[in-house]
Amino acid sequence: MNTCIRNLLSVLGVLIVFNCNSQGQISIDNHEMSANEIKSMVGFLAADNVEGRDTGSHGIEQAALYIEKKLLSYDVTPYFSTYRDSFKINDLEAYNIVGYLEGIDSILKKEVVLIGAHYDHIGFRARPVTNDTIANGANDNASGTATVLAMAKYFGATKNNKRSIIFALFTAEELGLRGSRHLAERLSTEKLNLYTMINFEMMGVPFLDRDYQVFATGHDLSNMAEVLNKYAGNKLVGKSEEAAKFNLFKRSDNYAFYEQFNIAAQTISSCDLTNFDFYHHVDDESDKLDYEHMASVVNKFLPTLERMINSEVQEIKMNNE
Repeated sequence: MNTCIRNLLSVLGVLIVFNCNSQGQISIDNHEMSANEIKSMVGFLAADNVEGRDTGSHGIEQAALYIEKKLLSYDVTPYFSTYRDSFKINDLEAYNIVGYLEGIDSILKKEVVLIGAHYDHIGFRARPVTNDTIANGANDNASGTATVLAMAKYFGATKNNKRSIIFALFTAEELGLRGSRHLAERLSTEKLNLYTMINFEMMGVPFLDRDYQVFATGHDLSNMAEVLNKYAGNKLVGKSEEAAKFNLFKRSDNYAFYEQFNIAAQTISSCDLTNFDFYHHVDDESDKLDYEHMASVVNKFLPTLERMINSEVQEIKMNNE
């Protein structure tokens, strides 16, 4: 290869890496998440010594410290005086972990996008399976937690968010969506100007027979899937009939924000339990997940969410509006 051709290819490579889309954002390839980095996150959160992350347990404290350390390293500040949004469930000490990135646009920063996932699981099971009693919760929901952390890392590094972003990791989802309900009520009392809420749940395994990679719960309640697909440039988000049949819209942490704010607040998932056999099972282990799939989905969502967060108008709306 002669020098002129090599130099031309080098210039073209720079143009590809710094690829401006129609709204002026710059997608930088070196901010993509690797499968190994996601695997490392899930591996920590779903390790035996974290003991299934039951709310109020020693294990969930280890998970919380890990998440706080990650957010700090990503230059994501606490939303409250600390990262912890603490509350009581009877005698249990419970705490959501809540980070914040202020928007860079003087007007749009007054609007907030909330990106969330629950980081708790169910702890120990009474009946052992091959001498194992720890329900590690790798897919449910270390995978969603790692997805949110990946997004926090991206936006913390690029600082290219016109709207402000809250990154919320919820506790006590497994106790009846208690953590998300607490935070939604608190933010509603504060009159937060919440544009939309996107929750990530069970992201660790792919569908093999669908024309989309993930589905949105409550698909028909809003145009969220349609708008995200427009930003993605392909059918990234679809509708799961299984999710609709079991009304999964009301069974994850999006629901409290829908109730409190009357906005499009939906869960994104790549698992409707037809493609994973270990829901609330001790075999929900980190070695059961597909990290190339997770990295693929995360890296498609990063520019998609960036376009949504930076859109000059609020395109995501409830379908009854």
